[in-house]
Amino acid sequence: MPGDTVAALRRVLLALVFLGAGGLALELLLLEHFESAWQWTPIVLLGGVLAATAALAWRPSAGAVRLFRGLMALCVFAGLVGVYLHYRGNVEFELEREPLRRGVTLFWAAIRGATPALAPASLSQLGLLGLACTFRHPALGHSPSARGSSAGGISPERP
Repeated sequence: MPGDTVAALRRVLLALVFLGAGGLALELLLLEHFESAWQWTPIVLLGGVLAATAALAWRPSAGAVRLFRGLMALCVFAGLVGVYLHYRGNVEFELEREPLRRGVTLFWAAIRGATPALAPASLSQLGLLGLACTFRHPALGHSPSARGSSAGGISPERP
């Protein structure tokens, strides 16, 4: 019974990753987020996520899990880079408007600027959700019976 629950939860998480990636990709396309190579990066990455998610749902092999995990790690990293790039762009804009602005006032103006500075963090969140989905994935040889049936999957003979 617990294995069925974990499998169902894994399917729900995978569906959330697929819907989230599709929604983020659509939003970026609608916002015309493709003026530079940096702006194309999340769109291309999300396309890969959609394909890898479908592959993992269709045929959950060890290779599919590893590819999916790699893309999820890239999502986490790309989201953090995106936050930095959005924030940096907002700082540059604010300094053009008010060159003497510094410190906390510059930070608050930039974090709330025209470009949503924290929006790319949603890509990181998607990546973390995907990584959670593959935690102890059975396609990698992880199974509750192989790890013990106690809470957290730790067998009684292991500390």
